[in-house]
Amino acid sequence: MIRFVLVIACIVPLTLALLPVHLLALRYGWRIQRSIPQMYHRIACRLIGVRIRQVGRRDNTGAVLILSNHVSWLDICVISAMAPVSFVAKSEVATWPVFGWLAKLQRTVFIDRQARQRTGEATAEIGARLASGEAIVLFAEGTSSDGSRVLPFRSALVGAVHHTLGDDTSMPVGVQPMAVTYTGFGGLPIGRELRERVAWYGDAELIPHFIGLLSAGAIDVTVSWGEPIRASDRKAITRQAEASVRRMSEAARRAGVQGAMAPRPETTAAPQSEPQFEPA
Repeated sequence: MIRFVLVIACIVPLTLALLPVHLLALRYGWRIQRSIPQMYHRIACRLIGVRIRQVGRRDNTGAVLILSNHVSWLDICVISAMAPVSFVAKSEVATWPVFGWLAKLQRTVFIDRQARQRTGEATAEIGARLASGEAIVLFAEGTSSDGSRVLPFRSALVGAVHHTLGDDTSMPVGVQPMAVTYTGFGGLPIGRELRERVAWYGDAELIPHFIGLLSAGAIDVTVSWGEPIRASDRKAITRQAEASVRRMSEAARRAGVQGAMAPRPETTAAPQSEPQFEPA
C-alpha cells in the first residue's frame, strides 16, 4: 500500500501539469495532442514499474489499424507508451471514474454495441481518423482475457472500418497485428497464479485490481509487432491477425520463461542476435 500511495503521489502532479497543455492542444487542434499522451504514459509506466520489451516495429508508412489482444487496463498505458495512438472502446468505458475521463482525453472512439446507428457513427469516425493518417488500436477479441491464451478475434468491426473507408486507394490503410504479453510480476516469471494478478477480466473489480497492480513493483511485458497484413477481405484479415498474435504471444511467453531461468546477466555473455528493445 505504501508503494501505491507513492506512485499516486507522483502521477497526480504529472497529470495536473500536462492537463492544461493537452486541453489547449485538443481545443486548437495542435499536433502535440498526439504526443502528450505518449509522454504521459511513458512516465507513468516508469513510475508504476512497468518494463517494456519491444519485438519488431510498428508500420510507419501511413495510417494503420492495429489489431491487438487485450489482457488488462494496463494495456492502454503500455501501448500508448510505445506510439501515439487512439483506441476503440465500448461505450461503458466513458462512464468509468477517472479512467473514462482519461480515455476521452486520448480521443478514444466509443462503440455502443446496443445502438446500430451510433455504431455506424463510431466506425465512420474511425475511418476518418485513419484517413487522416492516425493509428487506431482495436482490441479485436472484443473483451479482455486472463492472458494465458488469445480469444477468437471478431471480424465485424474490422469489416465496418474498411467498409467506411470504401475503395479509395488514395487513402491506403495498413492493418498490423500486435501482441501484448505479460511475462514477469514482482521479479518472478508469470505463471497462472501471478497472471491473475495482472489480467483484469470477467467480474474482477477495477479499483482493487488497480491498487494491487500499482503496489506490485516490477511488471515485465513484451509488445510484439507482426508483419502488416495486405489482405482486403475482413475475414481473411481477422484470421491472419489472430494467428499472428497467437504466435507472437506464445513466443513471448516462452522467451519470458527462458529468460527467468537463465543465469544472472553478469555471468553470461550477451546473445548475438538480441531483439529490439524500447523502454517505456
